[in-house]
Amino acid sequence: MGAVGGRRDRDSREFDEYVATHWPRLVRAAVLLGCTPTEAEDVVQTALVRCLVAWRRVRAADDRDAYVHRVLVNTFVSSRRRRWHGERPTDQLPEPPGGSGVDAGHEAGVDDRDAVTRALEKLSADQRAVVVLRYYAHLSEQQTAVALGVPAGTVKSRLSRALKVLASDPSLTDLRGAR
Repeated sequence: MGAVGGRRDRDSREFDEYVATHWPRLVRAAVLLGCTPTEAEDVVQTALVRCLVAWRRVRAADDRDAYVHRVLVNTFVSSRRRRWHGERPTDQLPEPPGGSGVDAGHEAGVDDRDAVTRALEKLSADQRAVVVLRYYAHLSEQQTAVALGVPAGTVKSRLSRALKVLASDPSLTDLRGAR
């Protein structure tokens, strides 16, 4: 019993450390996949619970991050099948442009994020997942392929098509000049 309890404690510590270091990036990846910030936290939490239950398999995987991102993408896709995502009621109206008293740098950052989010929404779910995993999560082509359960060539072709869509998006013109 002592060896099993010790292994369980080690697994628990490893999992806790993984969550502590990866939580913010996983939540942001879920937002970029198409969740609201609140939904993203729920999707990441559900994905991590699935990973906790299978932590020994996660730990034994060739690439732990790719494994967790695959669980995240699958959890996100499953959540989209269950819910209707039409109107989203809110009790607060957006502030009128320029009337918030927020500095211009902050507004520009919000505008940039909005432009990127809107551009990502124009991609198919498969293309969006490839872009998020490659450029936000910094997974390699092979890791992305593992995370999505597709061949590396499929990752390349989806990425190529997605980048063409993004390159032609006029709302990203200002961002291209800033880099």
